[in-house]
Amino acid sequence: MGAGIAQVAAVAGHTVKLMDNRPLAAAGAVSNIRAQLAKLVDKGKLSMERAAHASSRLVAVELLSELADASLVVEAIVENLQAKQAVYSELESIVGDDCIFGTNTSSISVTAIGAALKRPQRLAGLHFFNPAPVMALVEIVSGLATDPAVANTLFATAAAWGKTPVHTKSTPGFIVNRVARPYYGEALRLLTEGAADCTTLDAVMREAGGFRMGPFELMDMIGHDVNYAVTCSVWNAFYNDPRFLPSLVQKELLDAGYLGKKTGRGFFDYREGADKPTARTEAPHVVPSAVTIYGQSDAARALAERLTKASIRFAHLDSTHGRIAMVGDAVVFVTDGRTATQRAAENGIDNTVVIDLALDYAKATRLALASAAQCTESAAHAVIGLLQACGLQVSRLADVPGLAVMRTVAMLANEAADAVYQGVCSAAAADDAMRLGVNYPKGPLAWADHLGLETVHTVLTHLGASYGEDRYRISPLIQRLVFSEKPFHD
Repeated sequence: MGAGIAQVAAVAGHTVKLMDNRPLAAAGAVSNIRAQLAKLVDKGKLSMERAAHASSRLVAVELLSELADASLVVEAIVENLQAKQAVYSELESIVGDDCIFGTNTSSISVTAIGAALKRPQRLAGLHFFNPAPVMALVEIVSGLATDPAVANTLFATAAAWGKTPVHTKSTPGFIVNRVARPYYGEALRLLTEGAADCTTLDAVMREAGGFRMGPFELMDMIGHDVNYAVTCSVWNAFYNDPRFLPSLVQKELLDAGYLGKKTGRGFFDYREGADKPTARTEAPHVVPSAVTIYGQSDAARALAERLTKASIRFAHLDSTHGRIAMVGDAVVFVTDGRTATQRAAENGIDNTVVIDLALDYAKATRLALASAAQCTESAAHAVIGLLQACGLQVSRLADVPGLAVMRTVAMLANEAADAVYQGVCSAAAADDAMRLGVNYPKGPLAWADHLGLETVHTVLTHLGASYGEDRYRISPLIQRLVFSEKPFHD
């Protein structure tokens, strides 16, 4: 990470001194950065002249005293509070009073690091995402003592380096590592409840939700030692708030030493010759003869367009009680956070089938659904046949509240809303952070605006009622915006 940040700064025109406590490590890093610059030249992504100038600005040093003329010191050492405090405490007696300290910590309190300094106002978080030369996001983290001018200078510096900086307060997880917790937490809960297997849930999140990676493959890539530690850190820092509760399933993997790709096993088996699991996809079913589409919701419009392209005839009526389609005697709804079984009982419609949320129903290639316990198999098969006729692969989940994409998006929006409500960041910063820091297809608050905050509120209300847990409590900001009929973004 330190080498990546050094590369960014050197390409931007700064002289960069690199230091490491391991002998010759800094010199090795300089060589590696120069090799990376040469690769960029070969790929046509960087001019030879600019690469040469950047290479000439890289200087390996062996002693902290050689940093005396620095105007910015970026620390990217081990995630240990005492180690970071020790480095900056020693630097205070070496650098000038106007030198800024920018810690790249991803989880340690900037306030706590600064507490050991004589001038904590010069310290702020400068949190890059890996790989630093590629990822656009930089979190500018202000501790309790951080001078606003320092935070603003780092913001402007990151922007000048071609990055997209966002301001955030020094609270557990900052923006990204806090708001992202439901992406893992809800998936782990779905797995625990037997909603589907890892491969199927990943496929649904990618092919319907539009996420670049499913939660289980992403956790395997990050490493369960890292991902679990971050979850525990945020959970402990928030005094064991159930929203961040770690998963026993992930703890088991950790205890077994199945850390993901780096050890060859995690949720998936990466060893040579291991079977590659495939998502559970429903076998083909007969295209129904009697189809009615209801209303003008995103889902209803997309189904109508897909049926038209497939030359399948259907009737189109106004929506009734949220239904989007009727296939024979089966009635289809988009999940509202209730199970299909509960919805069937409350609506008096035994043959109730609920479908999951999609980022774009017109472009999705897969959709998840669940049927009520009262629903006949023939009715469920008719709905599956309808979706297949629309060109969708169908994954049938157990009848869990909120299915997969809907409950995850609602929880991501809820966490982002709470961060905004608590003054951690702005709504725009929350959305930028999640799009650019973890490649979400849409900022969670922009997604909530598109869905309608009343829909998000309803889903969270039903999840809370189903589980009876404080985990699903609704952010006061969402409640306020629902009552005032205002979106996150005007």
